[in-house]
Amino acid sequence: MKNKYKDESALLKAIAHPMRLKIIELLLLELPTEGCSVNAIQKKLTIPQSTISQHLQILKNKGIIDGSKTGTRVCYRVIDKRAAKILKILKP
Repeated sequence: MKNKYKDESALLKAIAHPMRLKIIELLLLELPTEGCSVNAIQKKLTIPQSTISQHLQILKNKGIIDGSKTGTRVCYRVIDKRAAKILKILKP
């Protein structure tokens, strides 16, 4: 029983922060594909880029998002369908 929910618990822990939920929402719903960089996220959230980068790193380490690099720009996208489903439940 202990290991059964280990992955689910890690996912919930990673997205539990309000700013990380907002980043996931932005990546899924508000930012077009070409506007999914740290700079685009920073313009929407108006918080320091370093703070956004820290949150993105947590989400990336847990396999919730992924980044594809083009030149010097990294475009982030949500790859964990469970996170997308959770956000849909929270944002009817």
